Amino acid sequence: MANPPARTRVILTGISSRTWEHPADRGALVALRKLKGFDALLKAMSGLVNERAVRLAVLGDAVRADERQFARVHRLLVDMATVLDVPQLPEIYVANNPLTNAVTIGMDKPLIVLNSGLVDLLNDDELAFVIAHELGHVLSGHAVYQTLLQRLLLLSMGFASIPIGGLGLRVIVAALMEWSRKAELSADRAGLLGVQDPAVALRVHMQLASGGHAGDLDPTSFLAQGAEYVNAGDLRDSVLKLLLLESRSHPFAVVRAAELRTWVDAGEYTRALGGAYPRRVDDGSATVSEAAKEAARSYAEAFRQTQDTLGRLVHDAAGWLGSAKLWWDDRFNRTGD
Repeated sequence: MANPPARTRVILTGISSRTWEHPADRGALVALRKLKGFDALLKAMSGLVNERAVRLAVLGDAVRADERQFARVHRLLVDMATVLDVPQLPEIYVANNPLTNAVTIGMDKPLIVLNSGLVDLLNDDELAFVIAHELGHVLSGHAVYQTLLQRLLLLSMGFASIPIGGLGLRVIVAALMEWSRKAELSADRAGLLGVQDPAVALRVHMQLASGGHAGDLDPTSFLAQGAEYVNAGDLRDSVLKLLLLESRSHPFAVVRAAELRTWVDAGEYTRALGGAYPRRVDDGSATVSEAAKEAARSYAEAFRQTQDTLGRLVHDAAGWLGSAKLWWDDRFNRTGD
């Protein structure tokens, strides 16, 4: 595929991952970052066995990109790391796999693996978006905290033998998958901040959904399809969507495109390019309570705007309960916190 001419991008010096993290993702991460002893211990334990084995497997069965091997991939990694001001450049590998996918693995020393099918399919700007997406995972520490959550999940397996334990485990799994899906939306925003072209980001999602065929795709139609999925359907469709997503770690491609467009339309992307973004040096002062409030506001706004039947039902129920609480407080002269 022909590559577009190189463009000048804004260098986002000292940018914090909080800039691109979805509110639901950020709320979990801020809370988990406060458990400094746990993530350090987890890194040490994983580095002794699991992470070393994974790195050796990649080292032995994939090709590490550098100035001489897959020089194009290495150049794009350096470009995106420069734009996102990545403190330490992670290793990046190309694996022999026709599936159009990429993954960031490892905790103490994360590395990125691109499938050959992805490298073959995408042009430079599109591949740069994917690499910046993976760098977003690295900078947000998703590998560290997702592993921590998976360890907690394994601990909960002991409750599976208890009659109610199976239901409890399913709830935990569903919560973990919901967080994972929001982490992907976060990384998409990092990808856009890296490549700095919404049309490129949309094109990547379109190509991943179709397996290529760029000439057969239309951005307006694709975004309309995403809106139809998000908003259409009666209560039965709403429940079916919940069941379809329950075990998925990634959102559907049309949903990812729609979510990224919503973030752009809200002005967050433009403000970040203008320098109005949180700095990495201030990450330690981020509070759990404020992050939790932002997550709650995000879900409330999503329910308020949705045309989805179940979403409207939840929003209306929440509004009714809120009105009932106000009546109760007024009736019995109680005040809220």
